[in-house]
Amino acid sequence: MARVGVITFSDGRPPVHQELLSMNLQFQNNLVKKLEEEGHEVVVADEPPWNNETAVKAGKKMQLSDVDCTIFNYAIWAWPHFTVLAAQFAPSPYLCLSNINPGYPGLVGMLASSGALANIGIPYWRISGDIGEKKVWKKVNTFINAASCVKSLRGETFGCFGGRPMGMYTATVGADVWARIFGVDIEHIDQWEIVRKAETIPQEKIEKAFQWCEENVGEIVYDGKQLTPEILKKQIASYYAVKEICEEMHLDFCGIKGQPELTNNFCTMDIAEAFLNDPYDFDGPKEPIVCATEADMDAALTMEILKKLARTPVLFADVRHWHDDHQILDLCNSGQHATYFAGASFDYRDNLPQVIFYPESFYFPAGGAAVHHLAHPGKVTLARLGRKNGCYWMAILTGEFVRFDDKINQEIMTRTQIEWPHAFCHLDTSIDSFINKFPCNHVHAVYGDYVEELKMVCEILGIGWEVI
Repeated sequence: MARVGVITFSDGRPPVHQELLSMNLQFQNNLVKKLEEEGHEVVVADEPPWNNETAVKAGKKMQLSDVDCTIFNYAIWAWPHFTVLAAQFAPSPYLCLSNINPGYPGLVGMLASSGALANIGIPYWRISGDIGEKKVWKKVNTFINAASCVKSLRGETFGCFGGRPMGMYTATVGADVWARIFGVDIEHIDQWEIVRKAETIPQEKIEKAFQWCEENVGEIVYDGKQLTPEILKKQIASYYAVKEICEEMHLDFCGIKGQPELTNNFCTMDIAEAFLNDPYDFDGPKEPIVCATEADMDAALTMEILKKLARTPVLFADVRHWHDDHQILDLCNSGQHATYFAGASFDYRDNLPQVIFYPESFYFPAGGAAVHHLAHPGKVTLARLGRKNGCYWMAILTGEFVRFDDKINQEIMTRTQIEWPHAFCHLDTSIDSFINKFPCNHVHAVYGDYVEELKMVCEILGIGWEVI
């Protein structure tokens, strides 16, 4: 959860400050209690600022505590310049919160103080209401979660294995752009490092993981050509190679080009990509590591944002086909989906029985296992960072993953690519609107509703958004 700073401002007249202090602190205590009940860590100013010195001291405490965001709290009239002074030190973004206290001009203080911030060009967000009300708390918590997401992006490193894939402009971006907007660094790594590193993985480790797959995956369809035990073991070694490179180079998330070098001459990265994104691997539970196929950088960054908000694995897929007879968008890509989506569970025992390792298709002559499954039903939020004339924006939409009976499921998947993973999505918009507005060929999704959080993330980052 987030580390939240709280500064409750007061009146600059000493007698008024003292007379209203008990009441002012009670409103602060109500806010702090609610934040802590929701699991947030709260850092509170030593006292409500009532002069310049205490305002600066409060801001510096938030700075030293490295809070993810700062709530400027108002229950009574507060002198606006105290807020301006605190904001010189307290970490942004800032939420100006006015409590319901009609006998005292807290709303006036909030509007005057935030107006002062606007005068000098400091961004902020405003909310007025009773923190005990569900709709008010939801707005506050949305702000906090988005702020924490943006804060945690800064200083992260993305590992780009292999560079631009198959001429996709929408998959690559300069390191200076990401550093300026998102605070994320980019490390470019040759795909040969995966091949080289895979050869160093201990054989007993590979064998153990191979046996784990044999015992837990629903079915492994060896064909003696595209998928053999030897090729699967090479894919497992590739997974460990990427995972170790991420650890050694301190990469927070990554993307692998794959095509055509690895898929023609080594093996596909489907196993690596699926299990990096999973909350477990052959050795037990782990933190998902966002990995985008085709080294799609904006895909990986979208996924990293969604992962931080939802705290789950994130889907990566091609926008493959609209099945008009079933009114679903078929989201399908070469083995990229985390196996988590087969059962929407953090327990591999719920998911892997629904997974089939199929031989790769003719697209990938080096062969390998494609990680096939059909996404578990549930409401989802879909998103994608895009660029218009060099300027970032985010496409946001909602929908529902669905399944039909087994016969219809198989018939639909066979129309496109049976060996790859699928998600059947009913969109909460028309397919025409989606096709006209969506920025590229790759889409990303998590279970649940995170529309408001994504909008707030974009606003904090200073980029555009559109709910399709």
